Amino acid sequence: MTEPMTDATHWAARRERGSFLGLKFTAWLVRLLGRRPVAPVIYLIVSYFFLTGRRVRGHVADYQRRLAAWSGRTDLFPRGAVFAQYMAFGDCLLDRFDVWRGALRLHSVSMDDPDGVRDALLGGGRGQILVCTHLGNLDVCRAMAEIGEGVALNVLMHLPRAAHFNRLLGESGDTRLRLMHVGDLDTSAMLDLAERLDRGEWLAIAGDRVAEHGARSTYVPFLGAPAPFPQGPWLMAAMLRARTNLVCCLKRDGRYRIHLRRFDDAAGWDRGRRDEHVSAAATRYADWLAERCLEAPLQWFNFHPYWPTVPGASHAY
Repeated sequence: MTEPMTDATHWAARRERGSFLGLKFTAWLVRLLGRRPVAPVIYLIVSYFFLTGRRVRGHVADYQRRLAAWSGRTDLFPRGAVFAQYMAFGDCLLDRFDVWRGALRLHSVSMDDPDGVRDALLGGGRGQILVCTHLGNLDVCRAMAEIGEGVALNVLMHLPRAAHFNRLLGESGDTRLRLMHVGDLDTSAMLDLAERLDRGEWLAIAGDRVAEHGARSTYVPFLGAPAPFPQGPWLMAAMLRARTNLVCCLKRDGRYRIHLRRFDDAAGWDRGRRDEHVSAAATRYADWLAERCLEAPLQWFNFHPYWPTVPGASHAY
């Protein structure tokens, strides 16, 4: 079932509480001084957002309550866990800058890949789609490009300033990723993506955030209640007739671990049952995401209302 987002202010429409220049300055500072001297500044900034972001604190607490209730783990989040989740985000930011400047290397990243997705990445042939999540560190996707020994990775994001961030990545030494704004995906862009897949390039797109401007979504069960998940990744896979894989990168005991799973081959979908296929894919993705949340509960970095109240949504599945 497709429903509009009814939250008064969509996450993508909210005014950013930061700026490209600030991000660029921080990246430059980390590159100049290193991680350790800059870390206290990052944590102070994150603490400021914690203290001044009452609404966002409520969204984080809502997620923690739902995960604890869904899992039956009443001890999952001790007192102070909301602040701890903010601090985990600060740590993720520092790791992100390390990725951009090439300080995070493969020897510090392990792999959980029982289905051989890495072999497909290395093996050549037509490119595939990696469906990502905002659980963990998305930027460690750069490690995927390194694992692929130069395989181009195109990251599709809800990022109107993609050109600016591409420049920032280049200035930071990361030249293997190309960020593309999802809103730019018109017919010519889809043809371009198809050509990229045919050349052996891979695409990465998040499956856990609904875009604004009337993007299509499907309500499926997630942590005990219906939540909207975008149809975009699955519709794109169907239009490009591409294989899809799931990926997330979680930090445990100071080390990152990339989790890869084979998911589906949209080339085999019956076009007459596309809506059914999309709903089933979103449901399976949400189930997979819930299990990953249990593995790293403080690394959920969707700081917006994830379960909006929608009339009839409880019957959407």
